[in-house]
Amino acid sequence: MRNFDELSEREMLALAISNEEEDSRIYADFADGLSENYPASAQVFTEMAAEENEHRRRLIDLFVSKFGEHIPLVRRQDIRGYIPQKPVWQARPLGIETVRAHTHEMELAAARFYRQATARTTDASIRKLLGDLAEVEDTHDRKALNLEKELLTDSARQSEEEGERRRFVLQIIQPGLVGLMDGSVSTLAPVFAAAFATHNSWNAFLVGLAASVGAGISMGFAEALSDDGKLSGRGAPLLRGAVCGLMTFGGGIGHTLPYLIPNFYTATAVAMVVVVIELLTISWIQWRYMDVPPLSAAAKVMIGGALVLGAGILIGSS
Repeated sequence: MRNFDELSEREMLALAISNEEEDSRIYADFADGLSENYPASAQVFTEMAAEENEHRRRLIDLFVSKFGEHIPLVRRQDIRGYIPQKPVWQARPLGIETVRAHTHEMELAAARFYRQATARTTDASIRKLLGDLAEVEDTHDRKALNLEKELLTDSARQSEEEGERRRFVLQIIQPGLVGLMDGSVSTLAPVFAAAFATHNSWNAFLVGLAASVGAGISMGFAEALSDDGKLSGRGAPLLRGAVCGLMTFGGGIGHTLPYLIPNFYTATAVAMVVVVIELLTISWIQWRYMDVPPLSAAAKVMIGGALVLGAGILIGSS
């Protein structure tokens, strides 16, 4: 690994060519990763990739005229002081805000490189091109905004935002809500049956813990194996399964934890308060993301929860 100050003009030009080629490919990867869900934004990055390719062509033309046909391989990761880039372009699905933030960092780094390279160059033509590219990179953020205004119209942006919200509901909210409902409601019967059958907080806690863990594993696998997400647009099955499983466990363990309180009646009172909070949370999520009227959502959830809770208490008391 070498210091930047040790590079010759020939090596600095070779490094600039390598940087532009890599940046162009990153922008092309951004465009490819965004094309399905953010087509207008993808076009912005396609234009930026083309511009980086033009920079590379100008650098190569100058290099050939100065140093000949062979361009040595000098990469940014071979130079001491460069901060390795996190390969966000490899992630799928790509988040639009993550891409924009990474692009801003790339343009700042490119402008800084060209300014430092210009300061170390004595050849007039090399100095001129590097200085011009530094100015171009400084204005890339503004150019990107102009491209967004030109290509990302209000209707296109609204369509992308609606699509993003729909994917969030399909991939996170729906499996999470299913898990929370199952964990909060289905575990009521065994927990309260054990509590009222034994009047022992610890026994009720063990039953609730076992029910929560078992339900979480079961629901997680069921969600992950139900659909690969390719046709439905529901996203990665492992993500959905993890969300569903964790929310199922969370819904069950919420009204189980109060039974760590040794006094049975105090623990049961606290557990019932937690149950109400859980059911109200489910109603709020249905209203907020599923467009279910709040009174209708609350009534359905409360009735279902009350029936299961009553069944558990009745069985435990018999």
